[in-house]
Amino acid sequence: MSTEQHDDTDREVPGLGGLGPSVARFDAAVDQWLETIRGNPTVDRVATTASRLGDWSTIWHAAGLVRALAGGRLRESIALDIGLAAESLIVNQGVKRLFRRERPTESGDDRYEVRRPSTSAFPSGHASAAAFAAVTLIRWSRGRTSPLWLTIAVIVGASRAVVRIHHASDVVGGAVTGITLARLLARPLDRLAGRR
Repeated sequence: MSTEQHDDTDREVPGLGGLGPSVARFDAAVDQWLETIRGNPTVDRVATTASRLGDWSTIWHAAGLVRALAGGRLRESIALDIGLAAESLIVNQGVKRLFRRERPTESGDDRYEVRRPSTSAFPSGHASAAAFAAVTLIRWSRGRTSPLWLTIAVIVGASRAVVRIHHASDVVGGAVTGITLARLLARPLDRLAGRR
């Protein structure tokens, strides 16, 4: 098993500057708490499934497609796909290259059969895409389905820390990144979606 624990609370977190010790303490505390729920069959199943569905933003592309089929929102679905592609490019080829942070485990946690990405850990791409998609879909649905999108985003983002592919701070950083990008790209996406 790759469940090794390290005391990182006093060392710098690569790529995160002077926040290192504080971030490391936060990550260690969250990981210690998560360890108390790991091994629960329901938690493990939900985290593994959510993590897999977050790969390549599959769950968000599917959500856009379902909305298109159910309510004639094809332009919104296409706009969401384009937005997610832009978000992924910015995060994976831009932001992550600035930080180059190591993941919590060398080869992933053997308890969870999830894909181990080749990019650096910070910020979490799953959490960023989830926040980006949720903010966009909440805006487009005018709040009617907000709880659904928010719940899915939280589960997908949190799953990455549960399965130990990301530190908790990677997930928080990803969520902030996704929200920021959703706001920056709101107008162009609204135009693509045929919304004014």
